Amino acid sequence: MHVLVAPDKFKGSLRASEVAARVAAGLAAAVPGVEVVRVPVADGGDGTLDAAAAAGYRLVPVRVSGPTGAPVDTAYAVRDGVAVAELADACGLDRLPGGVLAPLTASSTGVGEVLRAALDSGCSRVVLGVGGSASTDGGAGMLTALGARLLDAGGTELPPGGGALRRLDRVDLSDLHPALRRVEVVLASDVDNPLLGPSGAAAVYGPQKGATVADVERLEEGLVRWSYAVAAALGSPAGPHGHPAADLPGAGAAGGVGFAALAALGARVRPGIELLLELTRFSDRLPGARLVVTGEGSLDAQTLRGKAPAGVAAAARAAGIPVVAVAGRSLLGPDELAAAGISAAYTLADIEPDPTRSMAMAGPLLERVARRLAGDWLTGPVPSAARDRSGAQRE
Repeated sequence: MHVLVAPDKFKGSLRASEVAARVAAGLAAAVPGVEVVRVPVADGGDGTLDAAAAAGYRLVPVRVSGPTGAPVDTAYAVRDGVAVAELADACGLDRLPGGVLAPLTASSTGVGEVLRAALDSGCSRVVLGVGGSASTDGGAGMLTALGARLLDAGGTELPPGGGALRRLDRVDLSDLHPALRRVEVVLASDVDNPLLGPSGAAAVYGPQKGATVADVERLEEGLVRWSYAVAAALGSPAGPHGHPAADLPGAGAAGGVGFAALAALGARVRPGIELLLELTRFSDRLPGARLVVTGEGSLDAQTLRGKAPAGVAAAARAAGIPVVAVAGRSLLGPDELAAAGISAAYTLADIEPDPTRSMAMAGPLLERVARRLAGDWLTGPVPSAARDRSGAQRE
């Protein structure tokens, strides 16, 4: 019998692997000799490479263009012909120089360069994790890195960024990387937005990337032109929003990178956590587990919409194994946690209510939380009072 520890990151303080290590240390301190199996997870956003590496994938370093063109060092992970690329680490928000947002000029070129390197290596399948994007360029930068050309009416190539797309006249996709004809591309995303409209990439996520109301209108106009131009380049009948892929769930992921992957790369979309659990062979670790511990920095409404803890809990519940969560804070009540398959949640805020101190001391606090968790769940039968108490602490 073992305890399976499968958390996501605590954003801003601990990587998923660090969360797993701290929880394991706390459990071992409370229950000497307990066997702990660590499986750090992610949902397709930042931390995807870390989760792949922890699962035994080999990291291959590559230098690419960051979101504003400055070089950044990232990697792709590979095992058994499967390559895993993480957009966030190549050209995501955390890669913006000085943290300065660039809603009109940020580009997805970097993740395209990662894909190109993976394709050059001879992989047969590429998993593309697309959370945390800094750009709203519809994936134009990604396709440019893979051989596409975006031209204005005078035949001049467009500069990077979604702001330039409203000058787009035509797209040339004839020189896309030849390996794309044989390689399966899978999009790991928990976003179901379409490319355009009030639920689209620009309207919903543009403001998070610094776009003003006027910027959103400009980006939307460019994405419309981009969708029609991609349809023309591929010889696809245009629908009411250009290429039919613009209306598919997930097309709006990562500022429209989802659209480019669906339309031009022939990708299919899978829920990010579902795919990462598969890649990390999570189900192989479930037999013999007496408890699963998952978690993330904040348990909230987004958690219930397919984030990592919900995915872990669903898989464990299907195997009949109880699940508890650790978190920096929780905004979910006991009934919401139970509906997600989580029996109890233990938070750093229970010990240290000041958020700044909690984030600064996340590691030691997490070990204390894990010791408390172990006292409730690993030292004998689990009393209902323990479950009720742990749930009530977060209301």
